[in-house]
Amino acid sequence: MVTGGGETEETRGLELINRGALGRQETDADLIVESLGFAPLSSNFWTTTMKSLVSLLMSATLSLVSGSVLAAGPAAAVAKPDLAKGEAAYAMCIACHAADGNSTTPVNPKLAQQHPEYLIKQLQEFKSGKRANAVMSGMAAGLSDADMRNISFWLASKQAKPGFAKDKDTVALGERIYRGGIPDRQIAACASCHSPNGAGMPSQYPRLSGQHADYTASQLVQFRDGVRKNNLQMTQVAAKMNDREIKAVSDYIAGLR
Repeated sequence: MVTGGGETEETRGLELINRGALGRQETDADLIVESLGFAPLSSNFWTTTMKSLVSLLMSATLSLVSGSVLAAGPAAAVAKPDLAKGEAAYAMCIACHAADGNSTTPVNPKLAQQHPEYLIKQLQEFKSGKRANAVMSGMAAGLSDADMRNISFWLASKQAKPGFAKDKDTVALGERIYRGGIPDRQIAACASCHSPNGAGMPSQYPRLSGQHADYTASQLVQFRDGVRKNNLQMTQVAAKMNDREIKAVSDYIAGLR
């Protein structure tokens, strides 16, 4: 260890020994030596011995510290996703989510251009049972972590196709909820997490722009009714919304771009 003046504790300790600052008292060892007819142990003997002990202790300490650092080693590098393997593994998903991730079935979500971190999280939770869905749990059961990563990054690389709001009678209500929330019920604006254009925030909030209204509405209802339990924040938001509000904001989201 180095002190404030750049002096090591080892050097400082040795100087104190050499100056006699640490003092020396007669010990049982001296008495035993003298009783056998030998001369008392000299100060030089003690000084030399203490120097050796201090050096030995400092060397041992440094060796332990160095060993700990080497044992820890560098952080494991995260493997890059293999998009070719992701595309191949995605083949089993095509029937529901389409070849490019742009599902044409309203009850099945569009996955193209979704944040990969979000997709990985959902696949992991389908596999673990934290998110309940009989079909998806079965699909995810056979996927390794590498499979999930490769599929998710491949989907993120695909261009999402735009959607459209269809109910002109509720579009104003949907826009009001998405952009301003419902203040009297402490419901925050959807845009505050999912961004004004529905692009979401990588690693935090999913992309919603252009998502099928039927799918979005079904997820909000599942959050509200306690069927989907893998996001407390969304459960708390949906719990305060009625069917009309859920339908209106879901339809509005479909038209975001």
